[in-house]
Amino acid sequence: MAAADHANSTYDRMKELKEFDQSKIGVKGLADSGITSIPRFFIHSPDTLDLKKPISQTCTKKTIPVIDLSLFNTPNKRHQLVEQIREATSTWGFFQVINHGIPISVLDETINAIKAFHNEPHEVKSKLYNRENERNGVMYTTNNDLYRAKAACWHDSLTEEDIPEPCRKEIVAWELHASKVAEALLELLSEGLGVEAERFKKLGFLDGKLLVGHCYPYCPEPDLTLGITSHTDSGLTVLLQNQVGGLQVKHDDEWIDVEPLPGALTVNIGDFIQIIFNDNYISVEHRVLAKASKEPRISIVAFFNVGYHNDSDYFGPLPELLSPNKPALYRKFTVPEFSESFYSKGLDSKSFIQKVRL
Repeated sequence: MAAADHANSTYDRMKELKEFDQSKIGVKGLADSGITSIPRFFIHSPDTLDLKKPISQTCTKKTIPVIDLSLFNTPNKRHQLVEQIREATSTWGFFQVINHGIPISVLDETINAIKAFHNEPHEVKSKLYNRENERNGVMYTTNNDLYRAKAACWHDSLTEEDIPEPCRKEIVAWELHASKVAEALLELLSEGLGVEAERFKKLGFLDGKLLVGHCYPYCPEPDLTLGITSHTDSGLTVLLQNQVGGLQVKHDDEWIDVEPLPGALTVNIGDFIQIIFNDNYISVEHRVLAKASKEPRISIVAFFNVGYHNDSDYFGPLPELLSPNKPALYRKFTVPEFSESFYSKGLDSKSFIQKVRL
């Protein structure tokens, strides 16, 4: 259906949103129902849909860095790895890692478990569908910012703090391995700027952890919507994906495809890290395209952030990175202030960075 066909002067967006939300069928349910056009509230404005341009104009053959983590425990070569991480994070903010120590069987079983959950019948998944308790327990839903975003995106998510039984074994294994990879990466990020290797751990960066399993099903009109709109993350993100592409990173004002590599993990840093490292590392915009692929895109994301802190605990650029020639670029802030700003609206890009920049 063309965009114009969706136009209707009597259209009640909130009513349609609520009906869809209360049906609890999710985007996967819409796709499975055989629809040939997407509901109007999924349609994005033209300024966010530059993917309509010819592929040669929106995507190039540039690729994000691929880094071999096997050097992590090789003392005489670890400095090479540190420099590779520093370079990738200061110029791209994104990279893929191979030889990270997680068995291929764990990666495959995790992807299959999340895919199996999203393939469960509606009556099974609907028992977990909710958005009333977005930061506690298990939440299966479509777009956790459904009522805050200007347009919905074409994905369903299983957000896990208490892991549901059907995929508990696999996700527990993934969480354990992903945490070890994150801890190693945080050490390398610190060493890259001459900061104590344990600095992130002391800041509590492994205390705030969230696991999300996304499903991006077949979309009948992928040029009218997005899998996930352009945004930046908050802390350190470790992503596992199947071989269905769609992830793009913005680099030098171009959208670059992140081609899935078998057995690799994709890593990026978020706004909090850019701030405390005083722009030595960068947080970059990324998005996921909607696709007409019959095979759904599956991704499992581990988000690592500082744990809970109250209003008396302030964060800002690390003192050891500052000097008269390199002053702080950001004011200090609290975790509650960061969380309120970051999570109170739909996905966006660097609004908090702009808010606290001096």
